[in-house]
Amino acid sequence: MSYTIAVDVGGTFTDVVATDGADGVFTGKVSSRPHDEATAVLEAVGAVAAHYGRESTEVLADTEFFILGTTVVTNAMLEYRGVPTGLITTKGFRDILELRRGYKESLFDLQLPAPHPIVRRRFIKGVTERIDDTGAVVFPLDEDEVRAAVRELKAAGISSIAVCLLFSFVNDAHERRIAEIVREEHPECFVTLSCDVLPQIREFERVSTTVVNAYTSPLLGTYLERLDEGLRSAGFAGELVVVQSNGGVMDVGYSAGHGVDAVLSGPAGGVVAAVALGERSGYRNLITADMGGTSYDVCLIHDGKPEVGVDNWISRYRVAVPLVDIHTIGSGGGSIAWVDDAGALRVGPESAGAAPGPACYGRGGTRPTVTDANLLLGFMDPERFLGGTMALDRAAAEAAFAEHVAKPLGISVTEAAVGVFRIANSDLANALRYVSVKRGRDPRNYALMAFGGAGAVHAGVQAVDLGIKTVLVPRNASVLSAFGGMVADFKVSRVRSYVRSVEAADPEELSDVFSRVQADAETMLPPAETVRLERFADMRYEGQVHEVIVPLHTRTRRISAVALSRAVQDFHDLHEQLYAHKRPDEPVQIVSIRLELTGMRGMDSVVVPRKLGDEDAAGAREGSRPVYFEPLGGFVDTPVYDGAAVVPGNVVTGPAVIHEPGTTIVVGPGQEAMLDQYETYVIEVVG
Repeated sequence: MSYTIAVDVGGTFTDVVATDGADGVFTGKVSSRPHDEATAVLEAVGAVAAHYGRESTEVLADTEFFILGTTVVTNAMLEYRGVPTGLITTKGFRDILELRRGYKESLFDLQLPAPHPIVRRRFIKGVTERIDDTGAVVFPLDEDEVRAAVRELKAAGISSIAVCLLFSFVNDAHERRIAEIVREEHPECFVTLSCDVLPQIREFERVSTTVVNAYTSPLLGTYLERLDEGLRSAGFAGELVVVQSNGGVMDVGYSAGHGVDAVLSGPAGGVVAAVALGERSGYRNLITADMGGTSYDVCLIHDGKPEVGVDNWISRYRVAVPLVDIHTIGSGGGSIAWVDDAGALRVGPESAGAAPGPACYGRGGTRPTVTDANLLLGFMDPERFLGGTMALDRAAAEAAFAEHVAKPLGISVTEAAVGVFRIANSDLANALRYVSVKRGRDPRNYALMAFGGAGAVHAGVQAVDLGIKTVLVPRNASVLSAFGGMVADFKVSRVRSYVRSVEAADPEELSDVFSRVQADAETMLPPAETVRLERFADMRYEGQVHEVIVPLHTRTRRISAVALSRAVQDFHDLHEQLYAHKRPDEPVQIVSIRLELTGMRGMDSVVVPRKLGDEDAAGAREGSRPVYFEPLGGFVDTPVYDGAAVVPGNVVTGPAVIHEPGTTIVVGPGQEAMLDQYETYVIEVVG
């Protein structure tokens, strides 16, 4: 017997998915432990062992892959608790990180504070050297200056050093030599080179991304080392891999040195699972909506491919490595409702988190949250939370709303809960518009896949608001990010600058550059029976400051003139889609080339179809209760279904509530839900 275990550590709960290769898929949850992820991970293993009736040591001994989605890097950036970091750069360019290319989040806010300095200016050292844009050495590296700088940083307690020199993406010799000197002078120091992390033009993006990697990687590496040791001391004999922000997984060796690649580790898993399940259910165009306890993560998937972003900002720092383009807002089930000084009702971004959690958790929380509102409006059953393993305290939720919302606003508790529900839904719908309407996509052409513990409570309202006709809710919605880690493949994403006008680009030279990048990626990719290669070019109209990532359609290693011409045509079309105009007569420029190398793990076999049964879901109905539906004027007696008793083929007509063990699905009036053969609820919506 061989197990595969996938764990996703969230802000409130740690989700686990496991399979023994024969008896379906087990899903479970344990409470997260802030700043102590490893303990929660081991508790998740205990839940798996209990399910299979074995000891944890026995299960771990028979586990081939252990997949981890982690928030270590995300939290390090959000809370600014990375390791003491220094930066060595070309003399005269110490302030690139602070200048930020002139970017300011709020142009007219004169009191907007500068970002928290993850590298203080006194720890940024400029050294004499210069390489020009052709790669020629203008001034040789002054090694004595480098040694002096490293010694100063070492004396100051710096434990991680980022190195980013001008034009190192053309000639990396000086950066490589600095790394050698750092290891000689400060052997225990972690070193990050920009030529390894992001070898492409744009100095600020390169510096920022390299510094983020230096700031977070030692924390991730230490955490992974301890977790690996803890698992192996408990009997684990397989391979520990980590979900990457590009939607793939990589081994511990790679992940420990590339913290910046795991900054969206957890949310990326949910997108991977959405692609797999959506395609099987017949939907290749999706907008994913992952609503957990602390955040709401959305991503657009077009034609079976998630959007990939290279201009992300994480906690006010630019991260330009390829990431699944996930837009996150601070709105989750634990988001706290409050009344501001002007008497306006607000929701979030502050969250009750896992401890103490929403008031209804009965763990000491006294402030009202979205989860408390959902309980008061009848969407949730206090005796059925987490499959009945945790009872909710309705009286505590009422008291929290009465004190903090109803009394200050002079309204009833129910009106207060409705107000919070409306505001939360408005925030969530705006996030969906951000990844669709704002980027030239019509949300009506997409299905909405809702997951996370709270996603399916709100999805029906959002669908009506945006004109979306279909909502998908996987039966394992509450642990979908962990499931995504289970089915994710190995993936290496690489980028390299290649600045040429299309007319001046030599297909043979371009093919040679791709071959070198591919050879580099192949050294990083773990062994896999089947490998998929995808290549892209970042293109723009000459003079523009933004690019469009364009796929290169070719079946061979060689990039032909025909393939390049096709890419130019695709660029014009994509530019029009994104920016509402195109200029076919304008010269087009290539700025960078990208490559994705994917090693298939063959885990799609865990998604198996089931036989469809009758449409009649009467056997799953277990009664009714009052539930608040605004289109119907308030509370109405609503049928309630036991999700565990719903079988594929069953149809549930709204209004109705379906209680799955890990999530609650609200089917609104004028909506109809059917559980398909892949155990995904397909909800048809009439606006």
